Amino acid sequence: MAIYLITFLVFLLVITAMSVGYIFQKKVVKGSCGGLGSVGVDKVCNCPEPCDARKKREAKAAIRAQKLAEWENNRIQ
Repeated sequence: MAIYLITFLVFLLVITAMSVGYIFQKKVVKGSCGGLGSVGVDKVCNCPEPCDARKKREAKAAIRAQKLAEWENNRIQ
């Protein structure tokens, strides 16, 4: 049982040290190869405009946001 506790504490110590280093350096977390930004890809799909399915999702989200804003305005008045 002592081995499990020691192992847990070591992992906890390593994770804490990594998080403190990240907080103080304020660097962006990225992969070892630099991520997609290093090869000139701005977004995951690298397409010039979103596909039809994404446009529909964004339109639905915009409608929901508009309805929510209207509901909040009516509730306040």
